[in-house]
Amino acid sequence: MNIHEHQAKELLRGFGVAVPKGIAAFTVDEAVSAAKKLGSDVTVVKAQIHAGGRGKAGGVKVVTSAVEVKTEAQRILGSTLVTHQTGPAGKEVQRLYIEEGCDIATELYLSMLVDRSSSQITIIASTEGGMDIEAVAAETPERILTISIDPATGLKPHHIRSVANALKLTGTTGKQASGFLSGIYGAFTKLDASLVEINPLVVTRSGDLLALDAKMSFDDNALFRQKDVLALRDLTEEDESEVKASEFDLNYIKLDGTIGCMVNGAGLAMATMDIIKLEGGEPANFLDVGGSATTERVTEAFKIILSDKNVEGILVNIFGGIMRCDVIAEGVVEAARTLGLTKPLVVRLEGTNVEKGRQIMDESGLAIISADNLGDAAKKIVAAVKGA
Repeated sequence: MNIHEHQAKELLRGFGVAVPKGIAAFTVDEAVSAAKKLGSDVTVVKAQIHAGGRGKAGGVKVVTSAVEVKTEAQRILGSTLVTHQTGPAGKEVQRLYIEEGCDIATELYLSMLVDRSSSQITIIASTEGGMDIEAVAAETPERILTISIDPATGLKPHHIRSVANALKLTGTTGKQASGFLSGIYGAFTKLDASLVEINPLVVTRSGDLLALDAKMSFDDNALFRQKDVLALRDLTEEDESEVKASEFDLNYIKLDGTIGCMVNGAGLAMATMDIIKLEGGEPANFLDVGGSATTERVTEAFKIILSDKNVEGILVNIFGGIMRCDVIAEGVVEAARTLGLTKPLVVRLEGTNVEKGRQIMDESGLAIISADNLGDAAKKIVAAVKGA
């Protein structure tokens, strides 16, 4: 789960991380009021969306008067920002962050994330702040420091010294590194974060460390114990179909292809998508119905798949272990009838009660194409979509 910049900064502030003063605003009047309350000679008007690249898209503006705040707020609020992370459709701006300006001397990069390959928390630091870290990694990898932290021992002084040296933090600024990093690490571990990114981390001309921007992502599996974090969720920033799927415990991710997929099990879903591509098709989604699907959930899964206008056919691939094939078959038939499905539908069933499941589909009177195995299913749905 992602949150907005202003929310991330508020959380980090609670752990002692230095951030500029700022106020969230949802209207133009609130933006102007916030600027007056801050009373800063320089004010920054920031669009709040769950995507990077806002500055390049015109979503971050530095101004010097309340009149300019109003002008920029009117321009940005309700506009659609298109960045390298939003895709061509962009994101509509529904809130702003009005922040005091700061006197920047140096821009740096700092992040913490979970490295699944080592099962450790990893610090990434670079002197190349304000840039895409991916570009820095590709072009000048020697400018990136990576440090792994064993979660059993936690953040240690030698980690902090390594980061401070890599970022060339000296004197009073270097002394601030300990509290700054400890605060980020505390927020990361106590809030079950999967990513904390400060880009840029700035050193002001007075020598202070400041998180000028902040991005935080959280482990969805830990949100049950992070009620305050979950309360920050902004559903308007998420794909509508994915939100709907979560209400029925369906794991759904929209993709760009034309063949809708409904599968039980994440690994089988990935394999299904791979085989579709191998046969020359493109999957329109990842959808895992899990191991305990009901007729209702299968029907909802079909609705979600068909809500994508790009879908030209559907492949259902079920391996019944805990899941019973007859239950899936009943759900498929019910969904096809209820929704008046007219697009090609290929179903491959294997496992518990598979013969009963096939019988239900055969006797349904619907134009359901049965498949013997995954390869056969992929061939048939790709052919059907291409009109063969």
